[in-house]
Amino acid sequence: MVGGVVIAFIIILFDVLIKKKNLGTLSGLFFGVLVGMLVSLALGYVIDQTVLIFLAKDVREAYQSLIDGSKLLVALMITYVTVSFILQTKDDFRFIIPYVEFSRATKGPRPMLLDTSVIIDGRIADVAATGVFESPILIPRFVLNELQTIADSGDRLKRSRGRRGLDVLERLKAMPKLEMRFWDGTLTSVPETEGVDQKLVALAQQENGRIVTNDINLNKIAQLRGVAVININSIADALKPVYLPGEHMKVRIIKPGEGASQGVGYLEDGTMVVVESARDRVGQEVELTVTNALQTAAGKMIFGRVDNGKAPAKPAEAPSA
Repeated sequence: MVGGVVIAFIIILFDVLIKKKNLGTLSGLFFGVLVGMLVSLALGYVIDQTVLIFLAKDVREAYQSLIDGSKLLVALMITYVTVSFILQTKDDFRFIIPYVEFSRATKGPRPMLLDTSVIIDGRIADVAATGVFESPILIPRFVLNELQTIADSGDRLKRSRGRRGLDVLERLKAMPKLEMRFWDGTLTSVPETEGVDQKLVALAQQENGRIVTNDINLNKIAQLRGVAVININSIADALKPVYLPGEHMKVRIIKPGEGASQGVGYLEDGTMVVVESARDRVGQEVELTVTNALQTAAGKMIFGRVDNGKAPAKPAEAPSA
């Protein structure tokens, strides 16, 4: 009787208070009710035995309704505590019960969630065209809305960036071997008023996905929340060619360096090259020997010196009209 009343009360309360229900919440609810009922039965037995030992029969009969009410109140309190505890800790409960999984299991490769910055950047399409992606690409509706807002901006530069992002999505969608889909579901862990970054992190947690971004702040927030992040800039840095001390290379000197005799040039991938004895070679292509290479927060830097015995390279020809 007590168990039936408790179950009915919990179900009605759950249906009234919680509008958006999911499988994890339902599992937590009924598991909490089950645990609460078992604990309530045990405590009810203890109460009955205590009353039987310490109260006379006529006293028990006189206060039977009060005893039953106390047992019902205890059952409700215990059930509330167990349900509340399990719902608040359902994401970590798998460590206590290995075969109970409240979060949705994702079959196959984990999806990759693209943010606005990496879509506008465009290099994600070039990487995807190589066929290295086996995971599906997920474009949240709120990211698409932000991209559309940028494309409709009154600022010419922002409008151009937004339209380039939409063109990148068209390229991704047209790739036959790439699975790309738009996500238009509901996030249960964050309100609609939250920013795009917070929604993206919450969606990655909900879908067990990885975020692909160029945004340093989003990268840090996602890592703090335990979400895997793929940074396109980090991939680009990792793919840059490696030059060891003693190797030879050619570079065009663009400007004088900070040192008295230094000249500065850049490789095609943007790597800065600082060359000794090349300050007077601005506008020329020189051959040099690598002396050192450093990885800094701003990127990779290569240091070298002009090869001895090499004739000065010819000045760069002026572009024809």
